[in-house]
Amino acid sequence: MILVTGGTGLLGSHLLYELTRSGKKIRAVKRETSDTGMTRKIFSYYTAGPDILLNRIQWIDADLLDPGAIEDALDGIEEVYHCGAIVSFFPRDHKAMLAVNIKGTENLVNQSIDKGIRKFCFVSSVSTLGRADHPGLIDEQTHWIPSRKNSVYSVSKYGAEREVWRGMEEGLNAVIIQPSVILGPGFWKGNSGLFRLVWNGLRFYTRGVNGYVDVFDTVRSMTGVMEKELFGKRFIVSSENLTYEELFTLIARHLEKPAPSIHVPPFLSGIAWRVEAIRSFLTGSLPEVTKEMAYTASQKYFYSSEYIRETLGFEFRPVEESIRGICELFRKDVAGDR
Repeated sequence: MILVTGGTGLLGSHLLYELTRSGKKIRAVKRETSDTGMTRKIFSYYTAGPDILLNRIQWIDADLLDPGAIEDALDGIEEVYHCGAIVSFFPRDHKAMLAVNIKGTENLVNQSIDKGIRKFCFVSSVSTLGRADHPGLIDEQTHWIPSRKNSVYSVSKYGAEREVWRGMEEGLNAVIIQPSVILGPGFWKGNSGLFRLVWNGLRFYTRGVNGYVDVFDTVRSMTGVMEKELFGKRFIVSSENLTYEELFTLIARHLEKPAPSIHVPPFLSGIAWRVEAIRSFLTGSLPEVTKEMAYTASQKYFYSSEYIRETLGFEFRPVEESIRGICELFRKDVAGDR
């Protein structure tokens, strides 16, 4: 049996779809307050009978910070896909994010060692690579550099990744994948929010550069490295490097909306996050832009996925093709009922 954490999130729900479609026996961990409705929604995008596949999943409520609950969740498990994490650039979430992402991974690694788990795949992030002070092409040999430029999310994922490396030294058969920005449908107010922003008339862009990858390519990379048992390694998973202007323009084209036309230089981004911090403090609402968001949007990160391409014979879906499919689902899902 396979255990999946983070099964109600964007990546986890797509992984569950692929595993159940392949006839695997699955147990999925979720928080007590999490709703499996989003997972069903994701399944419904790709099959007319989502409940047939959903009924193959054994859901279990377990907090990653509770070692006892994790121990129970691992009973009878042979393989683990650890997708569960908090992703946030809001200061109010930093403490919880550091705890869940690092301590939660430590608990899962420790219990997996004790339980003799045969295979363990950890979903890390390209943000754990030393990109803050690395101007060139980033690959698996680009190592973490402590820097004030690193986001708290980056720090939390790097801490989690260290726990997995430590587990490997203690005998855990583990492999790490490091996706860039994952593109997928359904979470229009969260991970897929860029599509809603462009639909609602996003006017601004920066000249920063980032990597992007289709959600199913990320899933295929995970199952691929597990099938080949590529333990003790890490793999960047990224299809293309695009400027934010290029990304927003592609989304706008396939949503039939005007492309963003106003360039925001770094100094204006700095003003924006400070103004938003004041507004947030006075109103008690979340800021539209944080310091970390503004900084990341102005940086240029270029990633190489040659290692996984060569190792698995992997071909990535072009970003525009991915965006086209997501936009079609968005228009059906949201455009008629905003």
